[in-house]
Amino acid sequence: MIVSRWPADARERLERAAIELFQEQGFAATTVPQITARAGLTTRTFHRHFADKREVLFAEADAADMATHLIADAPPDLPPIALITEGLRIVVATRFEGRREELRVRREIVRSDAGLRERNLHKWDAMSGAIRAGFTARGVEPMRAALLADTAVSLLRVSFDEWLDRDDECELYEIVRTALTALRTELGGDPETSA
Repeated sequence: MIVSRWPADARERLERAAIELFQEQGFAATTVPQITARAGLTTRTFHRHFADKREVLFAEADAADMATHLIADAPPDLPPIALITEGLRIVVATRFEGRREELRVRREIVRSDAGLRERNLHKWDAMSGAIRAGFTARGVEPMRAALLADTAVSLLRVSFDEWLDRDDECELYEIVRTALTALRTELGGDPETSA
């Protein structure tokens, strides 16, 4: 029997301690030793799980990798818009639903720090790049692939913020579907009258 030198719940304890401290004293004022002291762990254990304190907020399963796999694993004859719709449904179900309060707290921490806001934008851009590359690999013309990718990411970002801002029981994917319908309506209108 192999016994781990690190507690099985170390990552969760570190995340919880970091989030508490970020809320109490701000991201910039929080140090890794403070996080580990709060969690009752060592800085060595912290660095086994996270490269730095920013990674506590951004180290979840990489959304860009998830997008890459979803596109690569999709049936080859699935139209791009159907792939986007199904991909968004999967991402929402696996990464966001059931976590609204936690994600609200994380969003406020990210919004409080310029470096975190920049890192967050980079995360969304990486997701768009992965989607674009995935569509290009499927034979979609590069400009169309870029438009599809940026649209998918924009749909998710706008819907995500709307969902976190609301106080009702509406599910995130329902907001995504509403946003997609609104976009289709706008794009399907007469170009001369929709400007």
